[in-house]
Amino acid sequence: MLQEHCGVIGIYSLKGRNVVKPLLRGLESLQHRGQESWGIALPKHEPFKRMGIVSWMDEETSRVLGSLEGNVGVGHIRYTTTSRSILRNAHPLKIGSSPIFYICHNGTLDRDLLRRYLSKESGYVPNESVTDTELLGLCLYHNLRRGLSWVEAFEAVNPYLNGSFSLTILTDNGELIAVRDERGFRPLCLGWHEETESYIVASESCALSRLNAELIRDIEPGEILTITGDGVKEERFSESEKHAHCAFEYTYFAHPSSYIEGINVYQARKNIGRELARKYPVDGHVVIPVPDSARPAALGYSEKSGIPFEEGLMKDRYRRKGSWRSFIEPDKREEVIYNITPIGHVVDGKDIILIDDSIVRGTSSRIIVREKLKRARSISFLLTFPPIRFPCYMGIDFPTREELLVYRICGSLSDIEEINRRVAKEIGVSFLGYNDVEGLSRGIGLPKEQLCVACATGDYSCLKQQPRFKSREEMKS
Repeated sequence: MLQEHCGVIGIYSLKGRNVVKPLLRGLESLQHRGQESWGIALPKHEPFKRMGIVSWMDEETSRVLGSLEGNVGVGHIRYTTTSRSILRNAHPLKIGSSPIFYICHNGTLDRDLLRRYLSKESGYVPNESVTDTELLGLCLYHNLRRGLSWVEAFEAVNPYLNGSFSLTILTDNGELIAVRDERGFRPLCLGWHEETESYIVASESCALSRLNAELIRDIEPGEILTITGDGVKEERFSESEKHAHCAFEYTYFAHPSSYIEGINVYQARKNIGRELARKYPVDGHVVIPVPDSARPAALGYSEKSGIPFEEGLMKDRYRRKGSWRSFIEPDKREEVIYNITPIGHVVDGKDIILIDDSIVRGTSSRIIVREKLKRARSISFLLTFPPIRFPCYMGIDFPTREELLVYRICGSLSDIEEINRRVAKEIGVSFLGYNDVEGLSRGIGLPKEQLCVACATGDYSCLKQQPRFKSREEMKS
């Protein structure tokens, strides 16, 4: 039905500085959001795209990039949730002929609705393999060809945009456009680099920090910014009183240094750990995080409980794939977890309180418990995120119920104590405790009414239409 959850960036230098190197550095700082492909686009050039991660640059890639020059450009890091991971589907995507623009998308949209819009408005019926991003681009192109402005183009297609989108768009005449859906599912922020007089739009503020730029603000849900040599034009294509910021950004996906909706991700994770300590005052010798995203929560739990924090599991950061993340690389999940090494002095014979951000499919958790921590005396396993029982149609890669561990072994069961007991038995730990939505909300610091937790509750009211559950085969077609 949908497509991807990734990272986007756009840079416009009012001083006329070349943005190619800053784009690449910004993409490297967003690499945690996707590791399958990357690309950049400049006006009057074909998009430059490669599979893999940005740092894997051969001499030919470096030579071509060294020849590119422009004071404005966009870039993208890709992590696939549905369509195939091939170079053709990598972003930026070039759309149209007159006008021409290049689009980078972080999020997920309902392809069926977009096809319906295109068919109704233009008579064009795209085939089943066209991605959601390309469909969105074609819808916008149709509206621009009709003489609509960018704001009007988004207003016209917005009723058919069921899902999430944070976008950077580059026009061939050098405009940089940033757009965020009216629910604010995915983050998007605006920054300023003083030395080069550059506006920077990025998925996360960690990219601004990497470039020594200052965070100006989050781009508001439903807002569209147009950046030109005259500065920033702020407009809205949609209004929504209720936002639905993805709680998974705060517990797992975003970089700890980033600020989203004015909240530091590291501090939010630490606060969630404190909430877990209040909810589950478990006895143990040490508190250990599953590396790396759970580390702040484990610190919070340790500080609140008084139980020492230790690094009992270490990722191999020296192999080529040592820093890759298991969740966002589904086909290599087991390989990534096998590269985690236990520290025997810390874990052997100990009663361990193990902290992780979530259990999705259960693959990683079982390997860690049954192989990496097999010499521990006991393991109490605590999760910062509530039980994930429903697919995500807003950009995270758990799109089918059959893949979700809690759904497989608990079905529609709602008793959290029984869920904890069943999952503990399945994983192989002496005790397991999930966070609840209220504790998650308090830890993050946003009202639960402003968070998207559909994957935990099954409440998809933040979408324009109720999604139809599909198999992974349907999703990847």
